[in-house]
Amino acid sequence: MTATPVLVLLDHAPDGSLRPPVRELLTLARDLAGDAGVHGVWAGDEDLAPALPVLAAQGVTTVHRLVTDADVHLSAVLADGLEAASAASGASLLLLVSSFDNKEAAARLAVRTGAGVVTDVDGLTLEDGRVVAHKTVLAGTWTTRCAVTAPHAVVTVKANAVAAQDAAAPSSPQVVDLPVEPRAGSTRVRLVERTEHAASGRPDLGSANVVVVGGRGTEGDFAAVEELADVLGGAVGATRVATDEGWIGHDAQIGQTGVTVSPRLYVGAGVSGAVHHRGGMQASGTIVAVNSDPDAPIFEIADFGVVGDLFTVLPQAAAELRRLRG
Repeated sequence: MTATPVLVLLDHAPDGSLRPPVRELLTLARDLAGDAGVHGVWAGDEDLAPALPVLAAQGVTTVHRLVTDADVHLSAVLADGLEAASAASGASLLLLVSSFDNKEAAARLAVRTGAGVVTDVDGLTLEDGRVVAHKTVLAGTWTTRCAVTAPHAVVTVKANAVAAQDAAAPSSPQVVDLPVEPRAGSTRVRLVERTEHAASGRPDLGSANVVVVGGRGTEGDFAAVEELADVLGGAVGATRVATDEGWIGHDAQIGQTGVTVSPRLYVGAGVSGAVHHRGGMQASGTIVAVNSDPDAPIFEIADFGVVGDLFTVLPQAAAELRRLRG
């Protein structure tokens, strides 16, 4: 690939603030783009103003704001917008936060344009002019390197894969409105309603730096899990058993058919460590396990294990953390 700008989809909240993993993508994009610069794509009617200071600090040169009458929350319409932004920016690499919606849009875009697509990446380098993606596969048991041989690459990156850093010199991003006319087939699906999750005060599960997870061992009582998560400023997750039993919502499920997380710290309480669950968390930085069963499979991958009753261990940990913080 020749030196071209790197394009980043700017995921944002309804209030216009950038989601935390976007800063990581912009940091990665800046390292890969070099003098070619970093461009962003803004999809949606939300106010761009709250994001501009962050984009300036990250050295973004241009923001392509998609203008369309169609709903860009639909993956097909978003793919149309990303295709237009890629052409307008001249970028040969597009980076997106690794989420269900973004991966669907990435797949559609790759089919249309012939780009090489790699998902759930935790590292990215340029080698001999090619984008080389690093990712774990097969429930986190193998680390692979995937070289994109197509002229264009579309890559979704896991949260917490990169340490976000501001640019050495801030920029003054130029905002350019980019009209998008969706393809005929893109609007066959109609979005009838969107419901925002009630604010919990905790970070998003998929992008949190700290995740505290409850499993079968909680027996439906997540109070100790939630307390420790709040002390650590982390998100609350669960195993499939816990969600199937109705102890917590299915949006908290971590695993091969749930959310994939890669926090810097994972704490599993009463989690056995079944293969299904491990596939969604084994790429975590530091894994702490608390389980009363010393033979629980999760101890095989834990960096630190505590054999004990979670209802005793977690409150003690929370109390000690509060004491250390004064």
